[in-house]
Amino acid sequence: EVQLQASGGGLVQAGGSLRLSCVVSGFFIEDSHIAWFRQAPGKEREGVACISRSDGTTYYADSVKGRFTISSDNAKNTVYLQMNRLKFEDTAVYYCAANWGPDIATTWQWWSLFGAWGGGTQVTVSS
Repeated sequence: EVQLQASGGGLVQAGGSLRLSCVVSGFFIEDSHIAWFRQAPGKEREGVACISRSDGTTYYADSVKGRFTISSDNAKNTVYLQMNRLKFEDTAVYYCAANWGPDIATTWQWWSLFGAWGGGTQVTVSS
């Protein structure tokens, strides 16, 4: 059974850091593209970061470049999202998701292409 479990969210002050984890079971992360998405109340789901299965290339939304880092640990079958210098506008529910398509470079932010999702983890940044 394919499962993704996101954790690590919490309440943090602006400027602080959090690390989210996405523990995967039922498939190997190196066989898929894994992305983090977020959704704030009243807003559309937004692609935050993605790590490609082919060569580990990473992709980031402009709003988080230089602050967030996506990484993976194949031995633990886990993908991480290190979030630094958090801002109030980063407040959202964060989800991890998997895609098994051939290429993700131009489509990684299209949430509809991701076939497996984990439950969300709430990140709240106080100003």
